[in-house]
Amino acid sequence: MMNDFTLGVEEEYMVVDPVTRELTSHDQKIVEAAQKIHKDQVKAEMHQAVVEVGTGICKNTDQARTEISQLRYTVSQLAGEQGLRIGAAGTHPFSHWEKQLITEHPRYSEIVNELQEAARSNLIFGLHVHVGFQSRELAIHIANQVRYFLPHVFALSTNSPFWESRNTGYKSFRTKVFDKFPRTGIPDIFNSIEDYDNYVKLLIKTNSIDNAKKIWWDIRVHPFFETIEFRICDCPMLIDETMAFVALFQALCAKLYKLRLQNLNFISYSRALINENKWRAARYGIDGNLIDFGKEMEVNCRNLVLELLDFIDDVVDDLGCRNEINYVHKILENGTGADRQLAVYEQSGNFEAVVDYITTQTLIGAK
Repeated sequence: MMNDFTLGVEEEYMVVDPVTRELTSHDQKIVEAAQKIHKDQVKAEMHQAVVEVGTGICKNTDQARTEISQLRYTVSQLAGEQGLRIGAAGTHPFSHWEKQLITEHPRYSEIVNELQEAARSNLIFGLHVHVGFQSRELAIHIANQVRYFLPHVFALSTNSPFWESRNTGYKSFRTKVFDKFPRTGIPDIFNSIEDYDNYVKLLIKTNSIDNAKKIWWDIRVHPFFETIEFRICDCPMLIDETMAFVALFQALCAKLYKLRLQNLNFISYSRALINENKWRAARYGIDGNLIDFGKEMEVNCRNLVLELLDFIDDVVDDLGCRNEINYVHKILENGTGADRQLAVYEQSGNFEAVVDYITTQTLIGAK
């Protein structure tokens, strides 16, 4: 394949007090210690109870898995030295955002100053996956088409059923919290990279944003890297889950690129239609129906996921990510992170047990 589809993976973890199980500030000590080992691959986030990690540019999913495993392990070890734990989920089951400290940094002060309570309450944890493209023209074209599949992968990643000690009834409440920000959700179609760049220029010119990083859509052509960045997923509990989603996004890009080389285009559906599926995925995870817009009918989400696996099947072996893609069947079998959190809560009746479950699962396979 002419495009290499290199990968980059970013995850946001919660920092938890092992006694109270509340979110807690690590006073940037974890980040400072981790940067001695992994340099700028570990960063602070707006809230002090969050640690963000990011891989380097990875050639394939094997390399990405190695790096994410190491990063989870390092951050967990360093948290342990501070008497803390880390956990991977889209929201904390019961901590209240009002009690959480904001990291002192001009960029965060500026965001909080502008967005006020929407920013202060944005105590959520996501997964961002970058897939490399050699040309921005190609990237915007693929981004338009791949939007259709975002709800399918998002449904598999749902991992935030609880918010402030309540069962929200959503499988991903994280997305509902983030919806309060401007420039979020599924983006419109852009006819060309110039079209997109002109949109960004207009926002900068009118003081809406100072740079394109303040466009927080579920997918974006990255303003500084040569990548498409997928931002729709909750932070997955298991490394295996993260890697399944990384492989799905990579394979979707490769498949749509392959179709383009054959002069075949997948239909670019409107934002309004894709939003219907995103809402269903957030509410029901893999247990609901999504809309098949081609057939104009509701289809069981699990069946659509299986169709998606068929759609990408002919590029998976070239990419070398068959094992990672196969894990999707395990998710369909065992449930998403949200399903498993809900099961633990139903059994135990307390949120502390859910936090313990999350922190334990986060380290499976970390080394």
